[in-house]
Amino acid sequence: MSSRRALAVELAATVLGVAAVVAALLSIWRARLSIDHDVYVSELGAPNLPTAGEFRTALLLIVVGAALIAFAARDLRSRGRLLAAWIPAVSLWAAAGGFLVASQVTCTAGCPVPYGPDFTWQDFTHTTVAVLAFAAACWGMLQVAFVRRHRGLAIMSLVSAVLVAVVAGAGGILSLLNFQVGLGSRLELVATSIGLLWIALLGAAIGLRSARALRATRSPAPGLAGREARRPLPQTERAG
Repeated sequence: MSSRRALAVELAATVLGVAAVVAALLSIWRARLSIDHDVYVSELGAPNLPTAGEFRTALLLIVVGAALIAFAARDLRSRGRLLAAWIPAVSLWAAAGGFLVASQVTCTAGCPVPYGPDFTWQDFTHTTVAVLAFAAACWGMLQVAFVRRHRGLAIMSLVSAVLVAVVAGAGGILSLLNFQVGLGSRLELVATSIGLLWIALLGAAIGLRSARALRATRSPAPGLAGREARRPLPQTERAG
């Protein structure tokens, strides 16, 4: 594949990926606002709620968007032995795979924590896969926070990673303790929103980079036209 074609493919992947992730975020918020009581994000997919279909669609949009953006960002490399064990794109692909499973195995009514009398294997599977997928995305976020030659992207990723860790951690603890469930569900929604916005911003940053590189291949190098004009004429042309 030629360099121009590769850049065009990457640009298209980021545009489609960002659109899918933003659509998923808006869909999750619309579904959440349509419920008149506090629920955790995963509970939006419970079969007894009218938001079940929209929730599954939102997760599938996240799968598509994250996979496309990971493809475009596959050249990013992290510093440090641990973070550089694999590229950030692999973390995003792993997260996309987890959300794919979570979209098909949703919570039951109430989405109970995976222990106690309300325990079900379906809830356990969904919760485990969703948490692992979210953790993979957060690891990718941390990896991008230490990439080379992308200072703005790294700073944005580091801030997002810290915010997600604090907010999601607080929400998760409240969920496990079954305490202040309403607050915990809101914190989870905020953490989810930050994570999805980060993926969208990552895609936008990679897309802008691809667009600039593609535009540069169409334009002559600066000063080239002037140098051509100042180049001496061949001897035959000067003689004429």
